Amino acid sequence: MTVMATKFTPEVLLSAPRRSAAVPNGSGTLALFTVSTYSFESHSRTAAIKVLDIKTGNSTTLYEDQAYSEPTWLSDSQFFLVKSGDKGSSHLLVSDATQPGSEPRQIKTFDGSISNLKVTPLSDDTVALVVSAPTTPSGELHNPSREPKSYTTGKAYSDLFVRHWDTYSTKNKPSLWYGALKKASRDMWNFASPNGGLVNALKGTKLVSPVGPFGGTGDFDISKGGLVFVASDPELNPAIYTKTDVYYVPLKTFTEEKPPAPQQVKTGHLQGYSGSPVFSHSGQSVAFKRMRHRQYESDKWRLMLIPDVADLANVQEFYKTDDGEGAWDQRPETVVWSHDDKELFVTAEDKARTLLYRLPSTPLEATKLPEPVATGHGSVGDVFNLSPRSNQLLATSSSLVDSSTYSVVDPDANSAVTLSSASKAGKTFGLSESQVSSIWFQGAGDYQVHALVMKPSGFDPAKKYPLAFLIHGGPQGAWGESWSTRWNPAVFAEQGYVVVAANPTGSTGYGQAFTDAIATQWGGRPYEDLVRCFEHLESSVPYVDTDRAVALGASYGGYMVNWIQGHALGRRFKALVCHDGLFSTMGSWSTEELFFTIHDMGGTLWGNRAGYERWDPAAFTGEWATPMLIVHSELDYRLPVTEGLAAFNVLQARGVDSRILIFPDENHWVIKPENSLVWHKEVLGWINKYVGLDTTGLAGDTEQLVV
Repeated sequence: MTVMATKFTPEVLLSAPRRSAAVPNGSGTLALFTVSTYSFESHSRTAAIKVLDIKTGNSTTLYEDQAYSEPTWLSDSQFFLVKSGDKGSSHLLVSDATQPGSEPRQIKTFDGSISNLKVTPLSDDTVALVVSAPTTPSGELHNPSREPKSYTTGKAYSDLFVRHWDTYSTKNKPSLWYGALKKASRDMWNFASPNGGLVNALKGTKLVSPVGPFGGTGDFDISKGGLVFVASDPELNPAIYTKTDVYYVPLKTFTEEKPPAPQQVKTGHLQGYSGSPVFSHSGQSVAFKRMRHRQYESDKWRLMLIPDVADLANVQEFYKTDDGEGAWDQRPETVVWSHDDKELFVTAEDKARTLLYRLPSTPLEATKLPEPVATGHGSVGDVFNLSPRSNQLLATSSSLVDSSTYSVVDPDANSAVTLSSASKAGKTFGLSESQVSSIWFQGAGDYQVHALVMKPSGFDPAKKYPLAFLIHGGPQGAWGESWSTRWNPAVFAEQGYVVVAANPTGSTGYGQAFTDAIATQWGGRPYEDLVRCFEHLESSVPYVDTDRAVALGASYGGYMVNWIQGHALGRRFKALVCHDGLFSTMGSWSTEELFFTIHDMGGTLWGNRAGYERWDPAAFTGEWATPMLIVHSELDYRLPVTEGLAAFNVLQARGVDSRILIFPDENHWVIKPENSLVWHKEVLGWINKYVGLDTTGLAGDTEQLVV
């Protein structure tokens, strides 16, 4: 954005540039990133690929073409691009970051859609390439445009996982494809494999990678000696079990027409999700993470090491303890090797922030718990090595006031220097760090609970402000000091609210025991924590007007809004907003990932019916009385739209002021810009009306009311 915003409105949020992580080249001099924007005037999106000069912090636009994606470094100046083609095809291109706007050279066209590129050098003139692509049961690239025309829409299934997230399951699954490219000239590369293209690494197996619905480049890695990846256990149904394993495929040239069979990495009692396999720079070792329980998606990640891929039986766990709990009570996410392979840099959530930690790269040397490295405000996202001549890192982060920051992190000096800020540390949006604070309060038991607080710009502590009480989803999740384009606290604060975003029992980042404690307690400890939060605000925070309070939540937060509606806390709010919330736990088996319900409800519906009935919001609908907005989407297969319709029907039948907003083309998230703007106007208009704030231009404005 080139114009400073006078007020941070939904339009400003949704039209602001959205930057990807910045990925440096091998020498640490340049970094590639993408930027997308949306215009509500032209109702169109723009996309650009840019290069950042790491020395100066200046960036240059290389291309403005929505057909281009996946910029991936090939050398210090050259990079690959994928261009979407006609009739489901895709093109692999090569370009030069030092020649903005130059016409990319085409390497090959594929009869299918490739994505998630990863590249590693094999020699001075040869590189290995791995991509993912939708693949047919016979192991070929899948192109939907090549399928025969069907005259029916019927879908018949005999197994679980009929649908997942927002799509119905099909016989075509993602697979990993590899190849080697040899330099023919400075700007031309040719495939070196006998077939002149890519080879399906998983052909003839039952393995699927990346793992849906959000799997990507983090699900695999490559080295000079092979491919490592994560895939679900083919002998277990993924609707019931979370077990995914790490597999290794040794490759000598990446031109092998028939790849060796994937070798499974076994981890003993750890039988849950696997993730983030990363080769050391030498290619000899692999670090990855693993969960223990195979029906629990929010178990604690354990950091793992394969010291030598030649011996997959030797797998070591960092901070292992005799009781199996692990000494480090954090959940590692991103894993990066230092250039000399002697250290690991790991991101992990801690008290509403994602921090960067440094530790030795072998469990035997990791005798002390890791300490965080200074990275600046907010939360760290992606991290990459810079020059091999230094131990510095390039980190992408964000905060509640800054949408994207690129920083050079120096672990040895324990310092970080900002190179580029998309929102100029919030100034572009009219926001500042002074608006952000936090509180701790007594929870339902012998523990303290943390909440983030965001105040309006121009905040006056002598005044009272209405309360926007935000309840997060998950439920094993947390409100964090990071940017969001969906539930952004600053949007509510700039309407005139003090926003309080509590992290009650079940939240991540406060120790695994605190996260685990929500299981079979959905309407218990978390609800009591929220009651204590409200009481703390009422008694101890004078600038919050609890007589003008509203509560809002999505997913589990939507469930909690329904639960609050039927209990005493519900009478303390002027209005409620429930987005994609569960109306009845008795209907929770209509979801797709059944392992989640089985774990959190303490068993199956027939094996523990009382557990489901205990925390059922529908059992308390006789108490529903607070005005409520329901938002739900028809492509939300996690929480079907009937949950929202049932809640709305109850409110209407009881004569409670209520409204429902339905999106036929959205899933669990409302992410299309025009739909998201409607969402914001409906939500803000609804709550503003009940606390006496301005509704001009919102759904509460009679000129804007369309239904």
